[in-house]
Amino acid sequence: MKHIIFWHRRDLRLFDNAGLFHALQAGLPVIPIFIFDKNILDKLPKNDLRVVFIHQMIEAMQQKLISLGSSMQVFYGNPKQVFEALLTKYEVEAVYTNADYEPYARQRDADIADVLQKKGVDFCVHKDHVICEKYEVLKDDQKPYTVFTPYKNKWLKTVTDDFFVQYDHEKVQKNYYKSEAVAIPSLTEMGFEAQNVVFAQPEINEKIIELYAQQRDFPAIKGTTRLSMHLRFGTVSVRQLAVVAKRLSETWLNELIWRDFYAMIIYHFPHSAQAAFRPAYDKIPWRDAPQDFALWCAGKTGYPLVDAGMRELNATGFMHNRVRMVVASFLTKHLLLDWRLGEAYFAQKLLDFELASNVGGWQWAAGSGCDAAPYFRVFNPMEQAKKFDAKGEYVRKWVPEIDGFGYVAPMVEHSFARNRAIDTYKKELSAG
Repeated sequence: MKHIIFWHRRDLRLFDNAGLFHALQAGLPVIPIFIFDKNILDKLPKNDLRVVFIHQMIEAMQQKLISLGSSMQVFYGNPKQVFEALLTKYEVEAVYTNADYEPYARQRDADIADVLQKKGVDFCVHKDHVICEKYEVLKDDQKPYTVFTPYKNKWLKTVTDDFFVQYDHEKVQKNYYKSEAVAIPSLTEMGFEAQNVVFAQPEINEKIIELYAQQRDFPAIKGTTRLSMHLRFGTVSVRQLAVVAKRLSETWLNELIWRDFYAMIIYHFPHSAQAAFRPAYDKIPWRDAPQDFALWCAGKTGYPLVDAGMRELNATGFMHNRVRMVVASFLTKHLLLDWRLGEAYFAQKLLDFELASNVGGWQWAAGSGCDAAPYFRVFNPMEQAKKFDAKGEYVRKWVPEIDGFGYVAPMVEHSFARNRAIDTYKKELSAG
């Protein structure tokens, strides 16, 4: 009998899943699989909570599939080798999956497509991770946008209600491959630490979304949805969120559009994952100061808002978005350290790490990315604290010694650092 394989990646859910729906609708028995990719996992620390989160989500999906008389097949290995083995075991008509736009994922998918093509197996890739993907929002000359505001305006003109249609899986669930439960590799079998962590389930809090524009910049209050990790791993549907955003908050919808924008940028300009989006900015002579970088990482810069953010990140794997901008500006402008150092540190620590958005945010802070603002935007951490944490509640939570005599002195004076950064940028960029 012919089979269809559905390959879960960044879509760890069995509802409103575009590629999965189309696979089930095709009519042949669908074998759902997930691959813990050694090429990715072997570079991660063995206590990485993101792997624990993925494992828990896979286990939850598995229980649902078992209730439907099916099972997910879960592997730890090299994707190409996994597919070569699956094609030997099953007669496969097609492999369905959802698109991933990052450089490694595109190369991986090209390799898998080559393996499948040699066996006469179709590779069907669908849009699920974003509302608008690579070629759906383009300039009139069919080139990609490189500045957000005109992209957003075209996005709003392009998107119709059809973009938000959610997929109803109830009628097609009967097409899962019938199978006994298959064991999932344990975390310890894959070399990771099993940790007793309970992750919050995705909650669409409409009150937070309604007040998002007024509250989103204040880290001491619960003014954001904390859905970024669930969006990253696809445990929520971006279409479902966009419908709510469209109804309740233009500002929150704007954040989803930023996410689409950065995914489009990483697709069309893959060099920006490792180099400046604007090549001229690769000439900036970043300081070589590992001790300064270590102080920034540890939250010991002497700037309370910066230190609070870094300590929150180190302790929880999360950092409030306003604070992310401040700490990124501090590293790249006050310390004049390479944005790639900060991007890599965030990639290691953030539970919601997403390459496109992380790179986009760091290049925005460094002035080297997709932004119309000039390079001399330098956040003043003290003024940011006064404006967005006026009572010091957020700072005191993470920097309790601020009220005593044990807090460190600022590692660099603001005016000096600001002038040094602007002078350095100006000198290099005006040189051509």
